[in-house]
Amino acid sequence: MLNSYRDILTISGAWKFSLAGLIARFPMSIVGISQILMISTLYGSYTLAGQVSATNIVSYAVFAPVLARLVDRYGQARIMIPAVTISSVALIGVIVSALLQAPVALLYIFTAIAGAASGSLGSMVRSRWTNAVETPAQLHTAFSMESTIDEFVYMVGPIIATVLTTGVHPMGGLALAIMLALSGGYWLLSQKQTEPPTVDTSEHQPKGSVMTQPVMIALAIVYIGAGAMFGAIDISVVAFTEALGQKPMAGVLLGIFAAGSMLAGLLYGARTWRFPLWKLFVGGVFALAVGATLSAFSRTIIGVGIILFVTGFSISPTMINVNAMVQRAVPSRRLTEGLTWMSTAMNVGTSMGSAIAGQMVDKSGFKGGFSVVISFAWAMFAVTLISIPVLRETSRKRRAHLPLELRSRRLGLGRIWKRRPDKKFDDEGDSTKK
Repeated sequence: MLNSYRDILTISGAWKFSLAGLIARFPMSIVGISQILMISTLYGSYTLAGQVSATNIVSYAVFAPVLARLVDRYGQARIMIPAVTISSVALIGVIVSALLQAPVALLYIFTAIAGAASGSLGSMVRSRWTNAVETPAQLHTAFSMESTIDEFVYMVGPIIATVLTTGVHPMGGLALAIMLALSGGYWLLSQKQTEPPTVDTSEHQPKGSVMTQPVMIALAIVYIGAGAMFGAIDISVVAFTEALGQKPMAGVLLGIFAAGSMLAGLLYGARTWRFPLWKLFVGGVFALAVGATLSAFSRTIIGVGIILFVTGFSISPTMINVNAMVQRAVPSRRLTEGLTWMSTAMNVGTSMGSAIAGQMVDKSGFKGGFSVVISFAWAMFAVTLISIPVLRETSRKRRAHLPLELRSRRLGLGRIWKRRPDKKFDDEGDSTKK
């Protein structure tokens, strides 16, 4: 299993941008919980804390695709170095405003700016992998590893943030997020060797959003459902453990959930699967829906833990398949934008699921919360079934949007392409006369 990962990490510059991306992505799992804990402590209001955190998420969701399109057009460093700086300064503004008990309007303003400028650095790391690898099998392994890193970040980040914010200082979590964003972000964006090329902005290039494609709309809706399910699970598990008088076990159960996904991501990425991509995707969504449903019917900590661990095995593979589907659906020059739309959809869904599940828990206890989990899980599967025709069509595009350098290396055409200036390759890999 390790040979597959060793193979991609020995690619020139790969381990550096992947490690930098790991550091730079930690804030995405730290900022939300840190703001909630800090503001609820200093202002004594969970309502305010939740609203400020939601403002950050919504702002990110609105502006991340815009930043991604600018990144594809002008380059990662040119756009994101100023953006990371602005986002970090805005988070400092949140800290200072909270410590000074400033008017709450300042909290909303600063957190909105921070969310708008944060961007999706995980998508930019995946874009670098697309240009660094030499075969689709390596790309599959790279995407699998990055999905596993996402799970690690979401499992460890909130724990560290909670310890710092509650045990050291209310601003501890956000302070760490700022340091990681600046150090990881600047390190990643300074690596010019592996930065993807910018978009050709000539008049012959297609315009408009990648979200005009039916498959991208379908994947985004599925991701909204998945995010809503995950957000509802978080709330429901907390309510479940509290009802049993074991609230501290909520973190353990959610950690087990993430651990199952991490392990699955590593195993899934270590081999090349012969099944069509669309079948792997549909099967993963179905397994996720079944597991989420079963978790709602267990009434013991151990039972829920086992079910969540097993259910976690379908998360990373499903997310990996979504990334692979996006990579085939959109032109390579707009991959960052396509992947960022998925991240945006997930965040929108998570915020929506948490809000709805919270209301249901207040009305019906943890059973009401799990009913929300089940509803979103099967709605997600229903959308997947309806979308099978476009998923099947997209999964057949095995080489359609691999970068030109990758395709020519695979076909042994690197030298031939350089010697034939009278030829050019379109985005589907065909050659046409100039």
